[in-house]
Amino acid sequence: MLVLVAPGQGAQTPGFLTEWLDLPGAADRVAAWSDAIGLDLAHYGTKADADAIRDTAVAQPLLVAAGLLSAAALGDITPGAVAGHSVGEITAAAFAGVLDDKAALGLVRKRGLAMADAAAITETGMAALLGGDPEVTVPHLEKLGLTPANINGAGQIVAAGTKEQLAALEADKPEGVRKVVALKVAGAFHTHHMAPAVDTLAKAAADLTPADPGVTYVSNKDGKAVTSGAEVLERLVGQVANPVRWDLCMETFKELGVTALLEVCPGGTLTGLAKRALPGVRTLALKTPADLDAARELIAEHTA
Repeated sequence: MLVLVAPGQGAQTPGFLTEWLDLPGAADRVAAWSDAIGLDLAHYGTKADADAIRDTAVAQPLLVAAGLLSAAALGDITPGAVAGHSVGEITAAAFAGVLDDKAALGLVRKRGLAMADAAAITETGMAALLGGDPEVTVPHLEKLGLTPANINGAGQIVAAGTKEQLAALEADKPEGVRKVVALKVAGAFHTHHMAPAVDTLAKAAADLTPADPGVTYVSNKDGKAVTSGAEVLERLVGQVANPVRWDLCMETFKELGVTALLEVCPGGTLTGLAKRALPGVRTLALKTPADLDAARELIAEHTA
């Protein structure tokens, strides 16, 4: 069984969309999306520097657009399940047919702006902890006032909080943690610091009419498969201020019988986690169009 996954914020790099725009029809599609949401996605995906695409209001729609564009380049596929990490959940909702592309990009544009506004209230950030035991790490983070915002499995937890709290973490790592790596994000996402964004996103979601998922949709909230489009949308709203449980998503992939995991552009992060947490599962990340042929072969081998 094939699982199609979409990465979250921090996966973007300068110029990562350049080669994708050379594909037939891609530039026109991205131009139409840009007009619809009032953001020049082609510029940010090809010419903007790292600081510009670190901006939450830019990064989030850029990532969703990249995921939709790269998946479309694969042709008509029906994975056994879909999931996304953080903002990648909106990409996954489009894969599952819960939202069409235009609705997904409109929602993520409002999400990015709302989360950027929330992040501007207090100087906050996120950092990945490599190694350690979650039973030791999580209480240590809470002692420092930090939130385990992403529990990613494969020995990785992402802490989120104020700059002062993150500095205290650098000076006082939990036992067993090898390294603390600051992430390329502009706020403490999936924590109480994002509470102001939830109301804004709820109002935006109220204008949408979601369809029920056409394939199994696995949620970040608890790793459970969600069968109602309305519930998917409700979870997308609430997840902004609650931890991402990617570890539980991967447990569900195992229960579903995953044999291959394909990560859309800009792939790499989630396949890296899967290689460690899902031994024996084939993985492939779409980074450039040069990966498309291998991806199509993987799809043919692992879909019924």
